[in-house]
Amino acid sequence: VQLQASGGGLVQAGGSLRLSCVASGRTFSTFSTYGMGWFRQAPGKEREFVATIRRVGGSTYYADAVKGRFTISRDNAKNAVYLEMISLKPADTAVYYCAASATTFISAARSDYNFWGQGTQVTVSS
Repeated sequence: VQLQASGGGLVQAGGSLRLSCVASGRTFSTFSTYGMGWFRQAPGKEREFVATIRRVGGSTYYADAVKGRFTISRDNAKNAVYLEMISLKPADTAVYYCAASATTFISAARSDYNFWGQGTQVTVSS
């Protein structure tokens, strides 16, 4: 199973970015059966939850730090999940990881995610 994240880059504070994550692999035959999430890790800090979207129904859940600024969405036909980020702040600077969860409930816990992508760097300058 492979999760390929892309879309990171360098942006000024107040700017926007759209991250994408595409799932592939022989054992990842049914993307729609996985909940998808985004996490991030800043230098010297723990990896933290950002947003998640349920496998069924599309319910979403966000970390307080990004609520109202970030939007997670998915396109099951393309095996893809997206993270639209606006009003970016220097505090959003981190490596962003997408992850897939086989659980049936919505979760912000890293331990509930079975597969992880390689990460994409987001840098927000002040």
